[in-house]
Amino acid sequence: MAVSTSQDVAAVPAALAFPPVSAGRRFVDRFARSIIAIAFAVALIPLISLLWIVISRGVKMFSWDFLSTDMVGVFGDMTSGGAVHAIVGTLLITGAAVLISVPLGLLTAIYLVEYGRGPLARAITFLVDVMTGIPSIVAGLFAFALFVLIFGPAYRAGLMGAVALSVLMTPVVVRSVEEMLRLVPNELREASYALGVPKWLTIIKVVLRTSVAGIVTGIMLSIARVIGETAPLLITVGMMTRMNTNIFDGRMATLPVFAYTEYSKGGVGIDRAWAAALTLIIIVMGLNLIARLIARKFSPKFNR
Repeated sequence: MAVSTSQDVAAVPAALAFPPVSAGRRFVDRFARSIIAIAFAVALIPLISLLWIVISRGVKMFSWDFLSTDMVGVFGDMTSGGAVHAIVGTLLITGAAVLISVPLGLLTAIYLVEYGRGPLARAITFLVDVMTGIPSIVAGLFAFALFVLIFGPAYRAGLMGAVALSVLMTPVVVRSVEEMLRLVPNELREASYALGVPKWLTIIKVVLRTSVAGIVTGIMLSIARVIGETAPLLITVGMMTRMNTNIFDGRMATLPVFAYTEYSKGGVGIDRAWAAALTLIIIVMGLNLIARLIARKFSPKFNR
């Protein structure tokens, strides 16, 4: 039997050591890093410019009075009036759209990942792909036509806008949740099955629990996708100057439509439109922070 000597042992680390990096490879690495940094900085320019314009022009009218008053009795160049009715309408309509689209999108994604096989799954996938690219005005016309056929041409309600937004939200929820579920390792599912856990309980306790952070992020992306839509809400719910909290009857004001109508008036209305845009950005940022807190709280913890 051959006996290894101390010289052989000392030679092993030298053989396994990485070869020295040449000057050319270091130059290519630094060049690639510089290109990536420059591309990232260029991509940030439009975002920073947008935020700067909205903040600088929106703060002129942004105040507690703007957030707590409506437009009843405001006309001409009056500087009074606010967007509380539009804020409440936006939250109610978007919340109703979330209640419609999130369960539908979540269950559809679970079916496609865990059960979907054959022509039905392929048909659903094709339909989701088509719905992802439809214009927002088409969703608004669909909701308008649906409710007009059922309730008549004079019917207007926030629910119409919620249905239109849910048409836009659902494919985004399906796609994002589907990708998050596919990232869950199959070993976790197999370990659960080996312990005798049924498939439906494995999906709830293991699959969804593991991917909850990504699911919440996908839902927030879908909300950000629709909360600023103007065309479908302009068709379905229109605009009014006072608050309406009944989502099933009557027109409702929303921040995107409020900004559009105020900007079209000119004068002081333009400042109100920028203040409404700033309010909408703050709402989206607040919802994202809440979603991150929820995802952090309910995501699985691993001991390191």
